[in-house]
Amino acid sequence: MKTSIKNPFLLPALIAALGLILTGRATAQISPNLTIIQSATNVVLTWPTNFTGFALQSTTTLGLPATWTTVVPLPVAVNGNNTVTNPISGAAQFYQLSQIAMEFIPAGPFTMGNSIGDADITDANPTNVMVSAFYMDVNLVSYSQWQSVYDWATNSGYGFDDDGAGKTANNPVQSVDWFDAVKWCNARSQQAGLTPVYYADTNLTQVYTNGETTNLFANWTADGYRLPTEAEWEKAARGGLSGQRFPWGNTISESQANYYGNTSGYSYDLGPNGYNSIGIIGGTSPASSPVGSFAANGYGLYDMAGNVFEWCWDWYGTPYGQPTTNNPTGPASGIYRVVRGGECNYFAFRLRCPFRYNFLPAGGGSIVIGFRCVRGL
Repeated sequence: MKTSIKNPFLLPALIAALGLILTGRATAQISPNLTIIQSATNVVLTWPTNFTGFALQSTTTLGLPATWTTVVPLPVAVNGNNTVTNPISGAAQFYQLSQIAMEFIPAGPFTMGNSIGDADITDANPTNVMVSAFYMDVNLVSYSQWQSVYDWATNSGYGFDDDGAGKTANNPVQSVDWFDAVKWCNARSQQAGLTPVYYADTNLTQVYTNGETTNLFANWTADGYRLPTEAEWEKAARGGLSGQRFPWGNTISESQANYYGNTSGYSYDLGPNGYNSIGIIGGTSPASSPVGSFAANGYGLYDMAGNVFEWCWDWYGTPYGQPTTNNPTGPASGIYRVVRGGECNYFAFRLRCPFRYNFLPAGGGSIVIGFRCVRGL
């Protein structure tokens, strides 16, 4: 039996017979049809490979709100279609194709840095910075999203130093160094038919696909995916607020972000103490949580505080605003690359919007560091 269903409320008799439902959901562009072929024991789900930026998700109930999780195993390309084979378990299973969404971050000036005056932040003096409009991934790159692009890339001439890791398919990818994150951005761009941003030559002709080199060059006018600059990241994290420690205000609790509570050490930490209960599920190494588990900030972005650190493009350095306070891209050279946002395994002070941290670009392979992408207009 073969059918293609776009509306989750069509064909109730067929739904009852199969015990599942297929939907194709569009968020910002037309969604591909999701097609089913049923056998006695399996259901095969397919959609065209030329539709990029979609993840197959499932749930056992359509109650409000439904809890959708990324389907494992991940799709493989067969005759021009993404293909997933799942056993029929007897329980009703509902499916959707969910677009990997981005949110618009408006242009404008903002005060970057420690405007609240926390004494322990000494490398982020308040500076007025202008940032052009851009789009940012709503969520951290999930492990399943990483694997989908990674598999395409390694079959298309790319070489990575780390395979990446994730607690589950829907948890953020981690254990990727800065170089691999940059290459992955290029691969995601090419897979989607966009112009890559990063190159290994000043003429911007050699797309960066392999190795580790400090001689990397960005085409800031390209329409492809890239890492955010440090200024873009902080503007997005603040969600339109100013003068606040966190994306939502001046205090934090484990109902708002995934981190390790320490109420006696930080007056703005409302706890509770210890690992966040959501991160304990499945073990505390790491204590990461599924992407999007907490409320979004004012720009509709999730996990801009906690869960995993996020790579930025910039070399770490002071002061801000290099080489200019208009769309700064960081120092021309350095030793460490900037990471932002804090992590699930450590205290709340790292989750503050102005807090800056850094790692060697070839490091991070065994550390709780992930990333998300942006695109220029």
